[in-house]
Amino acid sequence: MKIELTEQQFRYLLDLVYIGNWVVNSTREDDRIKEYDDVESTVFSHCLHHRMAKLVELYQGELIPSRAFADGGIHEAIERYEDIVFYEILAEELALRDMDGEPLTRENYGALMDRIDAYLLEFDQHGTDNISVDLDE
Repeated sequence: MKIELTEQQFRYLLDLVYIGNWVVNSTREDDRIKEYDDVESTVFSHCLHHRMAKLVELYQGELIPSRAFADGGIHEAIERYEDIVFYEILAEELALRDMDGEPLTRENYGALMDRIDAYLLEFDQHGTDNISVDLDE
């Protein structure tokens, strides 16, 4: 297979591949999905031919994204995404909890969305400062 990209598109592809593999494998510890690591290694190996050698390094016989790449801001993008997803999931879960187990219907969908929006506004204004958990139960 041959894919033609500009240098800038290739650089964006590196970010996408890294983020994808991060999502799939970063929490797997010793149970990583090697096929995704292999694709990442293959894509990053092309850095050597595109004046981007500083973005790849050899580690235990495998080409991986270099420390320079990982420290270059990509984790800030991942963290922004994680923060947004965290608050959205938390807002949805709290809103569903507030419905006392009532199944979601067309009739109560608007109320659920209003509740989610209220939680998101709270999180936007105060983060998690006003969340408390009663551990005595």
